[in-house]
Amino acid sequence: MEWIGYIGIGILVLLVLLVLVTNIQIVQQSRAYVVERLGAYSATWGVGLHFKIPFFERVVKKVSLKEQVADFDPQPVITKDNVTMQIDTVIYFQITDPKLYTYGVEHPMNAIENLTATTLRNIIGEMELDQSLTSRDVINAKMRSILDEATDPWGIKVNRVELKNILPPREIQNAMEKQMKAERERRESILQAEGQKQSQILVAEGEKQSTILRADAEKQAAILKAEAERQAAILKAEGEAQAILNVQKALADSIKMLNEANPNDQVVKIKALESFEKAADGQATKIIVPSEIQSLAGLAASFKGLLEEK
Repeated sequence: MEWIGYIGIGILVLLVLLVLVTNIQIVQQSRAYVVERLGAYSATWGVGLHFKIPFFERVVKKVSLKEQVADFDPQPVITKDNVTMQIDTVIYFQITDPKLYTYGVEHPMNAIENLTATTLRNIIGEMELDQSLTSRDVINAKMRSILDEATDPWGIKVNRVELKNILPPREIQNAMEKQMKAERERRESILQAEGQKQSQILVAEGEKQSTILRADAEKQAAILKAEAERQAAILKAEGEAQAILNVQKALADSIKMLNEANPNDQVVKIKALESFEKAADGQATKIIVPSEIQSLAGLAASFKGLLEEK
């Protein structure tokens, strides 16, 4: 009968070990366990190894502390100018207090969805259609602020709110498409006109520069021509002046030589006749001879006879 007792003890030990093993809890990273003892909240277990008291404690909720995404179905909303649109939203939230998340609200996700819909209707109801279509950032910021404050008692923090799609009625979409097409055509016309304007400006600028360069070239050519003519005139004048100086110098030298030779009146008159003879060889057509020299013919004859006697 003793072996029956040993078997019973063994079974009891196995049961105890089984109970111990099944009540050991390991909480992983970014997770939290909400524990109740005898039906009342007892503790929130964080990351690590925990032991649950058998039959007295139980894990009522395992909560993820990661950021979560809730994509809600499109909601009908009415703008200030009575246009009905379909808008679907995406909520990025995170559980910050597992206890409040567990006990603060029944079905938290349904509560967040309903709160999001009512908040969106209130915000869009204060805007006209055009404003609601162009104010996504404003709507997102307002919704995030309102939802974050409203979900604080639930242990939830709303990080971001995004309007995924804004769908106005079909007739408004068609009108918007026509308006966008007209705007694109208008911008295209403006761009074409601007391109033609720039092209004409460039052509005119090119012609202007060409005219300026041509006028500048003509100016430089005229300046060079005038400078060449001026230099030629200077050189000609200098040549004539030099010729006059040479003649004057030769004349002065002749007078000096005559003065040094101390010639008599007959020699001077003979030299004068020679000068008139040379002058007659030139292009002059008329020579006026002074009366004092008219009797030189006889003097020349006598002077010739004198030379022959010598």
